[in-house]
Amino acid sequence: MDGLKIAIPNKGRMSEDIFALLKQAGLNFPSKGERTLSVKTQNGLYEIIFVRTKDIPNFVHAGVCDIGFTGQDIVNESELDVEDILALDFGKCTMVVAVKDEETYKTIEDLPNGIKVATSFPNVAKKYFAKFGKNVEIAKVEGATEIMPRMGLVDAIVDITSSGSTLKANKLRIIGEIFNSSAVIIGRPNLTKELPDEVKAFVRAIKSAIDARDKKYLMAHIPKNALEKVKEFLPGLSSPTVTTLYGNDDAVVVHVVVDKDKVYESIDKLKTLGASGILIMTVDQMIK
Repeated sequence: MDGLKIAIPNKGRMSEDIFALLKQAGLNFPSKGERTLSVKTQNGLYEIIFVRTKDIPNFVHAGVCDIGFTGQDIVNESELDVEDILALDFGKCTMVVAVKDEETYKTIEDLPNGIKVATSFPNVAKKYFAKFGKNVEIAKVEGATEIMPRMGLVDAIVDITSSGSTLKANKLRIIGEIFNSSAVIIGRPNLTKELPDEVKAFVRAIKSAIDARDKKYLMAHIPKNALEKVKEFLPGLSSPTVTTLYGNDDAVVVHVVVDKDKVYESIDKLKTLGASGILIMTVDQMIK
């Protein structure tokens, strides 16, 4: 086998986040040019293929790619047989049903049968309305969904939103939430059975990068008589690593991984206890 083929979005904010995550996880590959279709990592273990976000489930399902990064909303809409590998902590949004502010509808149950709904997610929308026994007309669109009710073209929309600001700008109101979505990693059918070690290694690298994002590596010279007090607020992953200082019997060196949001609080406490030589570094990967 040449190595795992990984599909990622060819543009957009999610693409940038995935690029950063892969590089943090140690997958070193050349920068993407405007017309670049694929690149290989320097160690040859992975090939990155750039695909439209909505096409990634198709590439993975067909086995063209082993692994794909896309949104859960895209996966649900595709209705394709793919493996769920890992949910990620970015690209978060919610798929909702929205109507004009002045409409009297408060819930999905209030909607009459026969209304027209604009969406880029017709499969998801049909299933959702069917759960409520609603017979609606779906108008599939590829963009600018939010403007359609104001233009008098539809009665409601099904779309994704993160902050809700676009809906508010178009004077739309949410009356139903379908599901929460985020970026996810998917695999082709039977991938984990056929290549369990390769998948585990890849997921471990990604998780190690994610786990490291909210951490900092802290090292400091600590007076020996303050060590027990330091351990009380610097527990680290399990306990801090303590080493001796050459030629100094009164102090030790403490190495510890701490939460990013507690770094400055920890420094103040360390200084109060007589610490010196405090060094703070970023953590690229952290394997538990």
